[in-house]
Amino acid sequence: MSRTDGSAPLLTASGLHKSFGDNEVLRGVDLTLHRGEVVVLIGPSGSGKTTVLRSLNGLERPDAGVVAVDGGPEIDFAHRVPPRARFALRDRSAMVFQHHNLFPHFTVLENVIEGPWRVQGRPKDEVVAEARALLDRVGLGGREDSRPHQLSGGQQQRVGIVRALALRPDLLLFDEPTSALDPELVGEVLLVIKELADEGWSMVVVTHELSFAREAADHVLFLDGGVVVEEGPPGEIFGAPREERTQRFLTRILRPMDGA
Repeated sequence: MSRTDGSAPLLTASGLHKSFGDNEVLRGVDLTLHRGEVVVLIGPSGSGKTTVLRSLNGLERPDAGVVAVDGGPEIDFAHRVPPRARFALRDRSAMVFQHHNLFPHFTVLENVIEGPWRVQGRPKDEVVAEARALLDRVGLGGREDSRPHQLSGGQQQRVGIVRALALRPDLLLFDEPTSALDPELVGEVLLVIKELADEGWSMVVVTHELSFAREAADHVLFLDGGVVVEEGPPGEIFGAPREERTQRFLTRILRPMDGA
């Protein structure tokens, strides 16, 4: 059941195109996200999922397409985009990457407060108090003075999530947040993301964890070859996919043959 309230979209992207040399990675991708909604992108490796995600906050500059966040400027990438417009787009969201990207010489607390304190210019006392509360919320209370190398991969990724939350974004973007983790650590990170979804955070998630997508998503997009092959509620995509390509992908991932 959707968490949306029928209001105008928080984020819209239309006609996203992107090539790297002769490789056309995106060939006209559309995406809409309402406030409080979780949109999950699935598909085989190389299908364009991460490029879509990075295009939504200006980390990647599409060759063409329009991206707009509620209350902000509409950005048409077919034309010259002033840096301030891309920065304004980026300010509305926060990205959680595959490989944590924590500063190794910073403590956990320093990693979390760097953005809201030094970049956003918020009062340090306020930022520190909020960071401690967020770390406690994800089970990392008492690890504020640890360095990243002293944490497990799952703990480091939870710090990455807290670092994103500390920026107070309108939109959370997750790029394969569990792909670099040992299998036994995946669940602890997915649980945090699921709790954020249940609390009403707006998010776009790229993942290969299809059981998570089926449980947490309001809307699922299946990408292949740089296009959206099929989209819809998780019950439809996972329970009764219409497109033969979607059916083959899900059969291979969800019901692999014995010995395959």
